[in-house]
Amino acid sequence: MAAPAATQHGSPDVDAAGQQLFDELIAQDSRIEPRDWMPEAYRKSLTRQISQHAHSEIIGMQPEANWITRAPSLKRKAILMAKVQDEAGHGLYLYSAAETLGTARDKMTEDLIAGKARYSSIFNYPVLTWADIGAIGWLVDGAAICNQVPLCRASYGPYGRAMVRICKEESFHQRQGFEILLELANGTQAQRDMAQDAINRWYAPSLMMFGPPDDDSPNSKQSMAWNIKRFSNDELRSRFVGMIAEQVRALGLTLPDPDVRFNEDTGRWEHGPLDWEEFKEVLAGRGPCNAQRMERRREAHEDGAWVREAAAAYADKQARRAATATEAA
Repeated sequence: MAAPAATQHGSPDVDAAGQQLFDELIAQDSRIEPRDWMPEAYRKSLTRQISQHAHSEIIGMQPEANWITRAPSLKRKAILMAKVQDEAGHGLYLYSAAETLGTARDKMTEDLIAGKARYSSIFNYPVLTWADIGAIGWLVDGAAICNQVPLCRASYGPYGRAMVRICKEESFHQRQGFEILLELANGTQAQRDMAQDAINRWYAPSLMMFGPPDDDSPNSKQSMAWNIKRFSNDELRSRFVGMIAEQVRALGLTLPDPDVRFNEDTGRWEHGPLDWEEFKEVLAGRGPCNAQRMERRREAHEDGAWVREAAAAYADKQARRAATATEAA
């Protein structure tokens, strides 16, 4: 898929005028649309971010879909199935947004399957118990909301508009997870222990979802200058810690971090040290479930080949039929 003609770079004069208009739109906090001129670095940065976000939604379906048949009631099965379907939809919205930047969805999928593209590190951890489904909803989707709500105001129009619906659905996902943990926390001692164990295991990976510390984040500063991101990784992480520090009290459980506190001097929530070496290992493909997640994604892609071929053949047939009707008219 080629980039829309209006966004392709031309003569130096055209590029200079385009850059000036682009800079003005960013300064006015306005939206860049697909056919507007944009710097190639802006296009590449957005394609990387949006496609990684889409990949994360698709890979993120795996650990939860595995629990649909094992959910403890028909109600829980239906809710979890709806959530997994939402994640598939989020991936489709985001792939569509990324395609407007000139990269075909097939190319993005190929890059993911070939190991050239990344997805969120959080989806490379095992889901061991039903309580993990609650912890994923409360912590993982909660972190996603903190990170993604500001993206509703992203400078690139298709991305910001896609995020509005995604964030609404993520809010449902977080409430669903919190409710699972709340029911377990008010159950038997074994259920309470299971909920606490899940929180203990998912807490640190959830904090690392926001990305490395600001001093070690190569893309954040430029992304903020372009109004794609609105807050730094550490700012978002601090907000998230403050949110869950209050909510965990309602659960009657605890965060596995004795250093969590509100710093009156800085006006920000603080947390204990995180294992950034683990984060880098997981991103590099050496996490607990990296190989398993990618193997299943490849299998799903191969198993779905006939569907894509049938859809393409049908679309071609419809196009030829329409062309014949036009000629006859």
